[in-house]
Amino acid sequence: MKVKRIVTNITATDVAAAQRFYREALELDIVMDHGWIVTCGAGEQMPIQISFATEGGSGTPVPDLSIEVDELEVVYKRMQEAGFHITYGPVNETWGVRRFFVRDPFGKLVNILSHT
Repeated sequence: MKVKRIVTNITATDVAAAQRFYREALELDIVMDHGWIVTCGAGEQMPIQISFATEGGSGTPVPDLSIEVDELEVVYKRMQEAGFHITYGPVNETWGVRRFFVRDPFGKLVNILSHT
């Protein structure tokens, strides 16, 4: 047996708001749309990971979701311009990542990071 994929499901009352955050600011593609569920993703293979934490590091709360990007400053600027609430950072952490926390339209705490 092999796990092939892990999908994060977020309750959303406004699909347009989800697309503004995940599709426009993060440039994810819509890979499935059944009306009642829209799944965003990337064409490339993503590693399967699930994390369990007592804190988010540096004394921060545990984020609901972590997204690694290749151009953190570009995403940070997009999030600011779109009016999304940045709650932490950007900051270079001692364990080798640069990151910031932002609230998505549904109140989920999202950790946006790049490895340094």
